[in-house]
Amino acid sequence: MPELPEVETVANGVHERVHGQRIERVWTSGKPQTFKSPESEIAEVLTGARIERVRRVGKTIVVSLVRESIAGAAHPSFARVGHELGGAEFLVHLGMTGRLLVSSPEVPLPPHTHAVLSLSGGNELRFVDARRFGRLSVRTTETYDGPGAEPLTIGEDEFVALFRGRRTPIKAALLNQSLLHGVGNIYADESLFRAGIRPRRQAARLSRKELLRLRVELATVLRHAIALGGSSVSDYVDADGVRGFFQLEHRVYSRTGKPCLVCSTPIRKITVGGRSTHYCPVCQR
Repeated sequence: MPELPEVETVANGVHERVHGQRIERVWTSGKPQTFKSPESEIAEVLTGARIERVRRVGKTIVVSLVRESIAGAAHPSFARVGHELGGAEFLVHLGMTGRLLVSSPEVPLPPHTHAVLSLSGGNELRFVDARRFGRLSVRTTETYDGPGAEPLTIGEDEFVALFRGRRTPIKAALLNQSLLHGVGNIYADESLFRAGIRPRRQAARLSRKELLRLRVELATVLRHAIALGGSSVSDYVDADGVRGFFQLEHRVYSRTGKPCLVCSTPIRKITVGGRSTHYCPVCQR
């Protein structure tokens, strides 16, 4: 599943290519499971709206929309769904295999395309998802800001407080989206390795010094992964269909049995909270 760096890369790439453009037409596939909002509502809210901004919140891509006023009043389709200011948000969760691509209309639609937004600039914004675990929806109420804290900007005291009294393994706590949104399996493993912390250690037993080290390493890993376009270990590609490169930087994730890049001890694989977990038994304590 795409994690924070992959979703950030896609959101930034889409923003660069489509912000300021109007959505002229909307097509949806009608396939079950893909749509959290009714397809008719998605089409009505999106059609005619201008894309103001595309950003990431946790693992969700948020497309901020503005409906230009007509004779000083908000467009009627936005008013119908109860948003007086003519603004809304289109939420895209990529799930396991979802892709959000900016393509020319001349490029054939990939299999498993579930939504196509025709844009005023001439291109299309396409949502493709083979396994249909991704979700599309619209919001016309408050701004979406996710369930947990943002790991790239969280302060020291707030980060430490997240884990106080939690008896779960630190790896499981990192994956808890109500605590930190956007962190997934890859970057939990990689940040714990760089912080020298074993994934099964109880979160509440970590010292403040260890947690602050983890906070720094987590943000560093995430930012480095964003700079390299994310990790392409399965289906992930960016808005242009290009794979990321951070998988070449992995130190423990998916390196079971291979020598640790620091001490040469074979990397071990265990299960923590139902998730495959990779660590070095010497470098992590």
